[in-house]
Amino acid sequence: MHYGTLPLVAAAAAPISNAEYRARQATFTDQLPLDTVALIPSNPVATRSADVHYPYRTNSDLLYLTGWSAPNSVAVFHHQQEEGWRCRLFVEARDINQETWTGRRPGLEGALEGWSCDESAAIEDLAAELTILLRASTSVHHIPNLSADLDALVDSELNAQSRERQRSGSGPTASIDPRPLLAEMRLIKSAAEVELMRHAARISSAAHEQTMRMAQPGWGEAAVQGLIEACFTTNQSEWAYPTIAAGGDNATILHYISNRDQIGNGQLILIDAGAEYLGYAADITRTWPISGSFNTEQKVIYELVLKAQLAAIAACRSGNPYTAPHDAAREVLAKGLMNLGILENQELEQALDKEQLGRFYMHNTGHWLGMDVHDVGIYMPQGEARELRPGMVITVEPGLYFGAWRDDLGNVDPKWLGIGIRIEDDVVVTKDGC
Repeated sequence: MHYGTLPLVAAAAAPISNAEYRARQATFTDQLPLDTVALIPSNPVATRSADVHYPYRTNSDLLYLTGWSAPNSVAVFHHQQEEGWRCRLFVEARDINQETWTGRRPGLEGALEGWSCDESAAIEDLAAELTILLRASTSVHHIPNLSADLDALVDSELNAQSRERQRSGSGPTASIDPRPLLAEMRLIKSAAEVELMRHAARISSAAHEQTMRMAQPGWGEAAVQGLIEACFTTNQSEWAYPTIAAGGDNATILHYISNRDQIGNGQLILIDAGAEYLGYAADITRTWPISGSFNTEQKVIYELVLKAQLAAIAACRSGNPYTAPHDAAREVLAKGLMNLGILENQELEQALDKEQLGRFYMHNTGHWLGMDVHDVGIYMPQGEARELRPGMVITVEPGLYFGAWRDDLGNVDPKWLGIGIRIEDDVVVTKDGC
């Protein structure tokens, strides 16, 4: 398969500045008691098979606070009476023998020169130095289940019954997960973050457009996936999630990722693919006819989904509840399916029911987007839909799915079967719109 010249998207987004990382650290530590220690570890390295590892991606919270992306690392935040909060970054030291095999490391010196930390230390020294810090604290803010060694060390100090603890009462007695604090911070994107996400979206858009120009009947789904991801790589990005390249009836499976079938003449191809650039994700879906033109039924359903998406985007306004885009999309879809006779019930409230519209549209209209494709942040605090605010980024992705393989669609005219359509874009809420 020859993909021709792949599109190059000019990099217009600058990396997050050290000043912004420092501001994030200050906002985070301002919410902590002075006698705690906060531990933000990297993700573990995962083995694919034998001595082959999966491509490495660090913990988003570590990346958010420091910009540090190397494995086997821990950021430790602790308060010193004279100097205030300090960030000590424990990293892998330089090792020429290891670096010859696996690539150069910044090391302790590089961590101090290029990243937002006050001190650096070798990861091998973490246990000894952290033990001293923990024994002078009354609590620890710790992300569990990322580092077994770190978990064991924290548990040991929490359960220690030393003479010193009995005498002075020192040592941590509570472990608190800091992720809820960080999730609220990450939910509102800065101007720099929005620009990085815009660039990820530009790369993603170029990849989708190149695929529309080149793909032809008879292409395999795997070839479509290959072209999309080649565009990502060419533009110094990577996929933010596994690419969905679903032809025909496969498009009615929401998270179809096997991508092994051929795409026949007259079929639709649904591509859900987004790039990640410098830690920030895009998430875009387009559905289109591999032959270049819709048939009558495909066009009708496509235009209905597009109408629902535009209504949902219009509802992405500051002050609206998070559920407003979903409600807007569902109303358009339900009315449209009623007009087409696909939903037999002609009362809107009943048509919106899970047993009616829910047979053809079974997912939400959007989710938070950011450093993770399904980004952090509570949707329904205390059971109430949270209000959209400027700086929130949300996907808008209505769809309709008529799987010919399903036996729960009721008395649906066969002319609709095999059609699966989703249209998805990424929306940033602003003070006067989106």
